[in-house]
Amino acid sequence: MIKIVGIGFKEVGKIYWFNPGPFNLTIGSKVIVETVRGLELGHVVQPIREIDDDQMQHDLKDVIRVASEKDLKAYEENEIKAKESLRRTKEIIKEYKLEMKIVGCEYTLDGSKLLIYYNADGRVDFRELVRVLASEFKVRIELRQISPRDGAKIIGAIGSCGREVCCKTHLREFDLVTMKMAKDQGMALSTNKIAGVCGKLMCCIGYEAQAYEDARKRVPSVGDIVSTPNCANCKVISVDYLREKVKTEHQNQIDVWDASQVQKIKGTKFEKEEYSEEEKELQDSYGSGS
Repeated sequence: MIKIVGIGFKEVGKIYWFNPGPFNLTIGSKVIVETVRGLELGHVVQPIREIDDDQMQHDLKDVIRVASEKDLKAYEENEIKAKESLRRTKEIIKEYKLEMKIVGCEYTLDGSKLLIYYNADGRVDFRELVRVLASEFKVRIELRQISPRDGAKIIGAIGSCGREVCCKTHLREFDLVTMKMAKDQGMALSTNKIAGVCGKLMCCIGYEAQAYEDARKRVPSVGDIVSTPNCANCKVISVDYLREKVKTEHQNQIDVWDASQVQKIKGTKFEKEEYSEEEKELQDSYGSGS
């Protein structure tokens, strides 16, 4: 058995696992750890617990120390410097007319490296930019291209629901969201209905996906041929999966039934459900990825 502790570096960010060592850490404790970016200040978001050795897929790094007052002061000073560096970096990008959008800057705890995060549609030749930035800030510069979803997580925004976007408030990691999920839920398949501020499919589409998937096992699909209390051979023309209601048509008569009142005739399907060209294009353009 080995001990692990979950460390986060953003208020709502991915959780990373470290060896707590001799330290008695509780949720909220500030600690110093070493990452690929250098020394960083993180906070405990998952308490210390024990797991089997074979559950770990990689070697654990140790928590170096509990953060001191000096560490906390350095972190706060770096936050202030990062805001000014972000403003100045945007000015330089504009001067050089580069096709990239700067979304965030952060310094390592010791202030020796400045990480700059950006969005871009394609590859950007920033070799000259790195030299200019290094001369401007007198530190090592590392530019990292991130996805539109990660960019939205850093910047934050108000979603179409009128609330702050999920990735900024509680969603620590992104899950796969597909056009099929939106279609299964009967959503209007237009960009202003299914795309978030990041330009990808809204993460909240995935929240109810499992419920709809479970309902589809109990409820016939559009196009199925079913038997009902007054018809032995009806076509399903629409389905309400949340209420588990089925609308059928037979000889121009429309009826609505509880799913429990209809029985699918096995091996029958009026027509195969396929994506239209417009829906395929939406998936290619706005699919979330993982």
